[in-house]
Formats: sequence, structure tokens, C-alpha cells
Amino acid sequence: MSTNVYDILQERGFIEQCTHEDEVRELLGKESVTFYIGFDATADSLTAGHFLTVMAMMHMQRAGHRPIALLGGGTTMIGDPTGKSDMRSLMTRETIDYNANRFKEQLSKFIDFSDDKAILANNADWLLDLNYVEFLREIGVHFSVNKMLAAECYKQRMEKGLTFFEFNYMLMQSYDFWKLNKLYDCKLQLGGNDQWSNIIGGVELIRRKEQKPAYGLTFKLLTTSEGIKMGKTMKGAVWLDPNKTSPYEFYQYWRNIEDVKVEECLGLLTFLPMDEVRRLGALKGAEINHAKDVLAYEITKIVHGEEEAKKAQEASKALFGGGVKSENIPTTSYPAARFAEGIDLITLMCDAKLAVSRSDARRTIQQGGVSVNDKKVDNFDLILTDKDFDSDGAILIRKGKKSYHRFIAE
Repeated sequence: MSTNVYDILQERGFIEQCTHEDEVRELLGKESVTFYIGFDATADSLTAGHFLTVMAMMHMQRAGHRPIALLGGGTTMIGDPTGKSDMRSLMTRETIDYNANRFKEQLSKFIDFSDDKAILANNADWLLDLNYVEFLREIGVHFSVNKMLAAECYKQRMEKGLTFFEFNYMLMQSYDFWKLNKLYDCKLQLGGNDQWSNIIGGVELIRRKEQKPAYGLTFKLLTTSEGIKMGKTMKGAVWLDPNKTSPYEFYQYWRNIEDVKVEECLGLLTFLPMDEVRRLGALKGAEINHAKDVLAYEITKIVHGEEEAKKAQEASKALFGGGVKSENIPTTSYPAARFAEGIDLITLMCDAKLAVSRSDARRTIQQGGVSVNDKKVDNFDLILTDKDFDSDGAILIRKGKKSYHRFIAE
């Protein structure tokens, strides 16, 4: 008898809340369940934040359940107010459609959509042509405004003013679940814990309208020890698209997470057996760096493939071990003529996003946090030319212990 996927998700640390725990566990143990997760197409790539829900989908599909990846071509036109202090800026239909297609490409790397093993749907197909009066009669009648206003997802927005426009979001997401239940017998909605109120809305709608069981389950959100959402850097989001976040930068992000988060991330974001996860998570002192190497390698392998993971690992080891420079380090090239004239160190740091501003770069240099070709520098007026190239024909700038960038002439 194979292990119930509910127990796998629970042991690995995914499950935060569940509407009917015993029923859901029993259901997942006895039949192939069609479930869905929604992805609002607010950018042209999935992020590290999405990756946790993608991992959950992969576990569910491996256990014989059928995922529906629901692209939010319709809901993105409103914008989810959850966790937002301001209203989202509105996006054009063309941008949303483009983003939804990019999501489709990326999800296909992780989920098998062949032979009806998974479904890719887009809520634009049913939301954009709704008749408003019919919608209110059919759906709005099942929602209590008092109950909605008490929902966690609206609380933050109430202080600044929640528009009626956004207030409809919960009804639209609930309608999605009801529609997927009608079309595909979808019984379970999964999502991040910030979606709990919206998910309950859909569960209750199906139970009221159809007199049928429906369930919701939420996952923990990846946060730092301070409670800030993980997957953000000085440059912005950590993307799954290699053109937006290179495999090396992606690897380095996970290589540099807090020690206290290593075991949790190994459980959630890799397929390593839990015995190994616990063994690595128990390492202390300098040994925890080995666990971080394993974590970064395993996640990069799932997202970018084994070859890119090996390259990123080699580049990281070359730098941390002070060995040979590697081609996989983030690199910027300038015309040779610019190096002949000379480029100041602060410009190079700003161009490489090693500093958020010129004054930030100057401060870091003064505090002794910058090295050029492994030599610490304290002169923020330093001009670098082609005479400063190392034996590989490059200038390597390091900020702190973990941020590197390589400059070459073209």
C-alpha cells in the first residue's frame, strides 16, 4: 500500500489548514482526486514563491491525483487584494494573455499534461463573458457581506479603503471552484495560506449550490525568520525563468538562506527522503553549509535541470573555495574601448546590482566590504582598466562574502 499523499504533504511540512481533515485524507487515500491551484498572471514568469505550490502539485500528481492549473486570465483583470495595502495596478488583456502563456510553458516542465493526466484551464473563458445580473442572482445570493468583511484577506485593505471592484474577487475565485467542479468534478482547491478565506468561499458555494462535498487545503507560506516572504532579493523577485534570474543566482539565493530555514526548505522544496532532510537539517556550525549546498543543488536541478545545477554548484565552489574563476558567474561585458578609457568601481557595482545606489556603493567600499580580484579595496574613486584584468581576462568584484560579479571586454 503506497503512502497517502496527505501524510507525505504533512510530514514534509506543507499543510497549514484543511477544511475537513479526516474526509480529505480518506478521499486522497481511496480515489484519484481532481484538484486545482490558481495562478494569477501578474508577471511573465513564476517565482520562487510559486515553486512551493508547484512542488505540492508534483507530489499530488505522483500519487495519482489530477491537477488543474488554473491561469487567472479573468481574475488578474481585478487583482487579488489579499496581503496588499494598495490596489493592484490594472493590466491590459494582451499583457495578461502573454503572461498566462509563459506560465503554461513553465508549468509544463513540472507537470505532465499529456493524456488528461493534468488540465490547464484559464478562467478568462468563463469570467469575461458573465452577465452581471445573472452572476448576482446565481452566486451573490450565497455570500454574506458581514462574513466577507470579517475575512482576513480584506482586513488590511479596509483601513485604506477597499473598492467594490476588489470586493468581488472572493466571489470570482469561488465561482472558479464551482465552475471547475461542474466541468471536471474538481473537489479540492489548494493554495497558499493567505488564500484561506477565498478557498472557504468556494467550498461553501459548491456545498450550498450543489449539495456536494468540496474541500480546501492551504500550504504554509515560505517566510524568513522575521516573517518576510522568501523569494525576494535586492534585485527583486527570484524568478523561475533563467533569463530573469540566472541558474547561478537562483542557486546562490538558496545557498545563502538562514541556517534555521534549511531543514524546512529541504522538506518543502526537494524530493529528498525525510530521513536525509532531518539529518542535513541537524548539522551545526560550519557543517550546515554542506546542507545548504545540497538544498541549492536539489532545487536548481528541479527548476533548471541537472546540467545547470552542476554548473552553478561548480561556480559557487570555485568562488567560495578561492579556486579557478568559472564561466558560470554572473558576467557583464563592456566594449573594450570603455576599459581602455577606464570605468570607475562605483559604476561597475551599480551596473551589476551589487549596490542600490552610488552612495550605497561608496559606503560599502569605505566599510571594507568590497574586493577586486580578491584584493580588498578602500578607494571609492578607483578607476579600473584593461590593465586590471586577471589571467582569465576579467575583473572579479566581490561584495561581502557571497555576492560576486565578473566583468569582461567584448
